[in-house]
Amino acid sequence: MKNRLKTGIAAASAVVCLSFASSCGDKQTADVAHSYETLTLERTSRTFDSYYAATLKGCQDVEIRPQVSGTIVKICIGEGAVIRKGQALFIIDQVPYEAALQTAEANVEVARAYVATAEITARSKEELYRKNIVSAYEYQTSRNTLQSRRAELALAEAQEVNARNDLSYTVVKSPVDGIAGMIAYRVGALVGPEITEPLTRVSDNKSMHAYFSMTENQVLALRRSGESPDSLLRSMPDVRLRMSDGTLYSEKGGIDAISGVIDPSTGAISVRATFPNEKYILTSGGSGTVVYPYELHDVIVIPQSATYEVQDKVYVWKVVDGKAVSTLIGVMEVSNGQEYIVTEGLAEGEQIVTEGVGMLEEGCRIE
Repeated sequence: MKNRLKTGIAAASAVVCLSFASSCGDKQTADVAHSYETLTLERTSRTFDSYYAATLKGCQDVEIRPQVSGTIVKICIGEGAVIRKGQALFIIDQVPYEAALQTAEANVEVARAYVATAEITARSKEELYRKNIVSAYEYQTSRNTLQSRRAELALAEAQEVNARNDLSYTVVKSPVDGIAGMIAYRVGALVGPEITEPLTRVSDNKSMHAYFSMTENQVLALRRSGESPDSLLRSMPDVRLRMSDGTLYSEKGGIDAISGVIDPSTGAISVRATFPNEKYILTSGGSGTVVYPYELHDVIVIPQSATYEVQDKVYVWKVVDGKAVSTLIGVMEVSNGQEYIVTEGLAEGEQIVTEGVGMLEEGCRIE
């Protein structure tokens, strides 16, 4: 630890505390000396790691649901299979939808015949109207009939399109590349758009999203740089992923999204990091820990061994006029478990005792 403190911090110096019964209260003889180490504080820049529990999801984690109702007659894939976009996954009974399409096609032909008849009638009435053989009412009626027949044809054609689409939906296809999940239904099961459990899930795992949360204060500290949201994301450091078995994932990832909404129940803000996953090591639905390195400039760093706690408050022994003075400080914990970043209570150039703090008492003379 001493070697780590040498960079940016004054080297520790040995001092002697002369034990007097009147000042230190340890009831030892005055000529017994105890050696301590002190630290002269300086401001420095340090990089620390912060750890955030994360949930892993594929870049596209798609629920596969049928768009029409019917009985499953064929399952075209196996569970865990590699899926390509557009590949058939399930086939639903097509017979009623083929019949509906044939009916729709027949209705279109009937509507076309009505339109043809109405066109002939309208042309005939127009010719007769010009010769003053029929009234304007009859002529206008023929034109209205033609317009009505054309609308009926358009409706029939739309119904044919719907019937054709419904038939195509009986072949349930994958909208993305990915890996198939477990299959919830088997051949013979009656399914439809209203089912609660999807037929299966297809996860595009070539890239993996790690979702984690930062506190509002942490995100505010990042945004105080004044950068635009896009510039902020581009300037953020690469992050690492510690997997559930404790090993560090070989590929680095990048933060590419920060939510603009605070969760009112937790006060946290969702953040997303993306990691490449070409070898399919990471699995959608898994968990891990995002390791986020952050750099602090112009800060005072002290070892945790130089502090002690009283009722959850952190104190140090500051050397003032050659005496130990108990001083309350504000600190920010560092993930290495060995250091604190001082937020208040200490200033550059001051001296603190770094070891043996449990043996000191207020006013103990330091030489």
